[in-house]
Amino acid sequence: MTDMLRWKTEVLECTHRLAHRGIFVGTGGNVSRRIPGENLIAVTPSGKDYPAMAPDDICIVDFDGTLREGAHRQSIETGMHLSVYKNRPDVNAIIHTHQVYGSIFAVLNMPIPALFDEQVFNLGIRVDVVPYGLSGTPELLANVTAAVANRCNAFILQNHGVILLGADMEEAERNVGLLEKTATVYYYAMASGRDISVLKPDVAELLFSILKDKQEKEIAKKNQAAG
Repeated sequence: MTDMLRWKTEVLECTHRLAHRGIFVGTGGNVSRRIPGENLIAVTPSGKDYPAMAPDDICIVDFDGTLREGAHRQSIETGMHLSVYKNRPDVNAIIHTHQVYGSIFAVLNMPIPALFDEQVFNLGIRVDVVPYGLSGTPELLANVTAAVANRCNAFILQNHGVILLGADMEEAERNVGLLEKTATVYYYAMASGRDISVLKPDVAELLFSILKDKQEKEIAKKNQAAG
């Protein structure tokens, strides 16, 4: 039997760190973790203040969206998380936030181009905008499913916030900070009114290929463990 407490604790500790950093305020945002070897995820509950949560508050949900374990209703964004896990076998952790600078681009409805090596190595060749859909609706799930096919690890949710992906929780959490740094720099660069230097397409593609190779290795590792 899989140790659910381990994965509940991992999700909980991430939410506490992000709340301490000011990324999460009140009940905004959510975190999930794929449970290895199971069609299950651990995900934050709906409407619970993050700093006050304990491991038992974290929900265990199956890939059909059914609550399997937990005293509270799962996050309304659980379906969005599940749509990513079903379509991206390299992803094992997801963080959705309303972080400030990332959210600026959500209301500008503007993608972020390839600006830095570290951005493309970790987040992907660009940060695309996922068209708007109400939280928890089939429309949003369809939009997210279509967007994540580009194999990037960061997306802007139009008029909503951002979503970060990772092979593990550490990577997903690191990507939260990297996206905010990239969004902050891009915002101030645009505000200067001067031309913005972006990475040349051939350089960006080369860097992105390194990320894709990493993703393929993650999938191969998972398949080997399963079989």
